Amino acid sequence: MRLNLSRWMLYILVIGWSVIALGIFSVKSAPAMAAPVPLSKQTPIQVRVELGNEQGDLKFFPDHLSFEAGKRYQLVLENHSPTKHYFTAKDFADGIWSQKVDAGNVEVKGAIHELELRSQTHADWVFIPARAGEYALRCTVPGHAEAGMVGTINISG
Repeated sequence: MRLNLSRWMLYILVIGWSVIALGIFSVKSAPAMAAPVPLSKQTPIQVRVELGNEQGDLKFFPDHLSFEAGKRYQLVLENHSPTKHYFTAKDFADGIWSQKVDAGNVEVKGAIHELELRSQTHADWVFIPARAGEYALRCTVPGHAEAGMVGTINISG
């Protein structure tokens, strides 16, 4: 009986040390993982949109925008036309988290539903889409939407 007990003790010791050794070596060989970067700090994906053009065409260039939910974007809006334009997409704005809008020397934070860009100006809108869907885009200056200054914004995911 004494021989059986010694043999079991030896098995337990060998198995115990094997488990400890495997644990130590697997921890050391595992790749180090960097802490995830918060979405609000990630480099935004830049998307450019022109509101009208120098010839006075009443269009968005491009007139269809696509974004993916959960990614950070910088929407660069430029108006090179001789007249002011609005970038109006209320339902889209309700489906995103707006981090900020930079316009000139002003940074605007909070809920944004439309932006007015006077002639020869630009604004940067930084946001993270949250709700998937297709949303209407239009310029609300009287007569502009009727002349074709409309578009769509698609959020996937």
